[in-house]
Amino acid sequence: MSITIQNINKTFGKFQALNDVSLKIPEGKLTALLGPSGSGKTTLLRIIAGLESSDAGKILFSGEDVSHLHVRDRNIGFVFQHYALFRHLTVAQNIAFGLESLPRKERPSKQEIAQRVEKLLEMIQLPQLADRFPSQLSGGQKQRVALARALATQPRILLLDEPFGALDAKVRKDLRRWLRALHDEYHFTSIFVTHDQEEALELSDQVVVMSQGKVEQVDSPAQLYARPDSRFVFDFLGHVNVLSGVVKSQKLVQGDAWVSLPGTKGDQEAQLYLRPHEVQLSRSPATHARLPLRIQSISLIGSEVRLELAPEGWESHELWETGMSHAEFARQNPTRGELWYAVPNVGHLFEADSHQPRAVNWDFQNAANASSM
Repeated sequence: MSITIQNINKTFGKFQALNDVSLKIPEGKLTALLGPSGSGKTTLLRIIAGLESSDAGKILFSGEDVSHLHVRDRNIGFVFQHYALFRHLTVAQNIAFGLESLPRKERPSKQEIAQRVEKLLEMIQLPQLADRFPSQLSGGQKQRVALARALATQPRILLLDEPFGALDAKVRKDLRRWLRALHDEYHFTSIFVTHDQEEALELSDQVVVMSQGKVEQVDSPAQLYARPDSRFVFDFLGHVNVLSGVVKSQKLVQGDAWVSLPGTKGDQEAQLYLRPHEVQLSRSPATHARLPLRIQSISLIGSEVRLELAPEGWESHELWETGMSHAEFARQNPTRGELWYAVPNVGHLFEADSHQPRAVNWDFQNAANASSM
């Protein structure tokens, strides 16, 4: 079941929650709505479900306009952040609730309901907990039961609103893997809301980045991370090192720092974005860049050593970050307070004279423009 969203608008008083949002959700794919609080992602999810009405626009399920259909007629499964399980019902009774609430003509027989509940308990790997009450379950178990209850009526579409937000980090990661495996097995069309960048990139087939009621970018996780369309997307997808300055003689210059940018026009302000893994460290400047940085902190925990560095002779709003392998760290032996130089491999340039900010990928190793976004 594919979903087409056409020119959706929604206001709450004077606040515009959604501003002319158009979007396509592929059939059988897992799509993430990613953005900060107030970006409109939960409002959009509720409009798709029929829990909220839009001021304008259409929602189509496989080409059928469902904009004016009541939520009960859309055949949607909805999973909330805080489970919303019935405390006085057992796990099995919670899962069966939606089936038993169907109109008599649509309601399966008691035997069919029991069989479907049994199958769902196996699917969520909790058959031994059928007779327990929600108060006897862990957070992760409650969320699995909530998911089973949403799937019990065999919905055409599954919607999840911050499904792992109330769980601790380890349980959240375990449930993400489990949900991805479940989705790969059953291939239901799913949309989930999250503000967690790692969660969106790890779990989804397609990521929709939202900001201030608008869609900023729609892409696969790999493409989104490699080629953000805007400063907002870059900033929202994790830490980024930024050099702000003025382009002079095909160099971006600020104070004692500069980076060679062959082919760029001079006398304009620009910003160069560099992700931590796109920057290496050297004890001397590179031929294409001079970015002096002084080591502020070193973290040895994890698969690589993470370093935070402060600009020396130039300014940045945040400390720069980069990493190196443990073997490289042992060989180089960097220490706090030492002066090192950042050596960029791939950068992303935002030029101020563009009508809209445009990112450009540069391959500094070849000293040439590699690709334009």
